[in-house]
Amino acid sequence: MQYAVPTPLDYFATLVAQDQGLNLLEAAVSLAQDEHPRLDVQAVLAGVDGLARRLRERTAMDASPAHKLSVLTRFFHGDLGFAGNLNNYYAADNSFIHRVLETRRGLPISLAVLMLELAEHIGLRASGVAFPGHFLVKCRVGLGDAVIDPFTGESLSLARLDERLALYRQGSGLPDDLELPLEFFLRAATPRQILARMLRNLKEMHRAEQDWPRLLAVQQRLVVLLPDDPTERRDRGLVLDALGAGAAAADDLAAYLAECGDAPDAPALRARLSMLLDRGRPPLQ
Repeated sequence: MQYAVPTPLDYFATLVAQDQGLNLLEAAVSLAQDEHPRLDVQAVLAGVDGLARRLRERTAMDASPAHKLSVLTRFFHGDLGFAGNLNNYYAADNSFIHRVLETRRGLPISLAVLMLELAEHIGLRASGVAFPGHFLVKCRVGLGDAVIDPFTGESLSLARLDERLALYRQGSGLPDDLELPLEFFLRAATPRQILARMLRNLKEMHRAEQDWPRLLAVQQRLVVLLPDDPTERRDRGLVLDALGAGAAAADDLAAYLAECGDAPDAPALRARLSMLLDRGRPPLQ
């Protein structure tokens, strides 16, 4: 009896099937398998475990959270030399954990995933923060939280965070009446939300380059990760259309319109769907 070999997408679907027990690091490492099909995810995880052992050797488990955080940032950014990739920020490798481990350079969110894993190994309560424009890490220290920029290891004060948020609001053109308090932007992100942000970073990179095959691979993962988000299925349909897969594109656009028939983009998508359906009909005999 022959068994079908699971595809990278099958593996990813298994990893993210349920929120409970979702292993952020393993799922994040697996994102690279479309680009690097021979990647040994378990070997990468073992490498991170090796770093965690080194960190534990220099961290007393009964140390205060503040001391643990100091040891973590010194180890991560100092001893290991992890930092943001300023020279080639938009390279896809910055989103791939195994490449970040090799080069010691990455995006804020990929660096954060590694920091979160190491923090857990020393009993430090840490979580990712989906701050606008720049992913952060916060750690419980005493009665409050310390917010760390994983790009640099800098501890950010509330005043500095307010400055960053103000710059984001200016750049995005948000009207004043839509302003939300700083605390709203410092909420802990779930593993699923972190993975979605990582994939959307890759999505924007590939879309900017109009690299439709790579974009489709990312979009397939987003549909699996966020099955209740119709916009991701819409976007997959548009990529499929660009690749000439009209029937599959029509299925995705029809599913989106069934859920979001009143959306602003619905009229244009109905016209596009009609063209796809007409293209797929056999000619009159």
